[in-house]
Amino acid sequence: MTLDEVRAAIMADPENAAMTDSGWEPLFTAGPRARVVVVGQAPGRRAQERGVPWRDASGAKLCDWLGVSDGLFHDPEAFAIVPMDFYYPGKAASGSGDLPPRAGFAAKWHPLILGELPDVRLTILIGAYAQRFYLGARRGATLTDTVRAWRSYLPEYFPLVHPSPLNFRWQARNPWFVDELVPELRASVAAALA
Repeated sequence: MTLDEVRAAIMADPENAAMTDSGWEPLFTAGPRARVVVVGQAPGRRAQERGVPWRDASGAKLCDWLGVSDGLFHDPEAFAIVPMDFYYPGKAASGSGDLPPRAGFAAKWHPLILGELPDVRLTILIGAYAQRFYLGARRGATLTDTVRAWRSYLPEYFPLVHPSPLNFRWQARNPWFVDELVPELRASVAAALA
């Protein structure tokens, strides 16, 4: 199944009918020569409406952490952007953030997409949902524990916190992230893209 066929199958899936009927396309980008996969949670409302993931303040911060330009990050032949759900999940009832990605979505669609990406050298796992799915019992007790143990998941995976500007307090409490992890992340990304 080609990437275009996977996209068509996602859109035709009855579980995604409401999104397809709304004119939304599944928000993932991937090219067959991609070297780095970025797995996040799910698109935000603006990303879904614009049809472009990570083109906001969080995306700018993520590009800085990765040591790449926005143009390179959005080149599907370099980076595949494959969130845990390809559609905006809606607002949480509490009003604080978005709903989580739908259960079972990644298990159904990620293998089909990743199966078409034979040159992937590094998978970046942003947030607890991606880390739980890909690392399973290997992840730490908390998100911070998992990210702090990044070395133990290399060379295949690199766990990160979300690059949201709202995470400034977490970063202030964890200076090792910028001092130690970010330089290693940049080196790993550069090596994967070389």
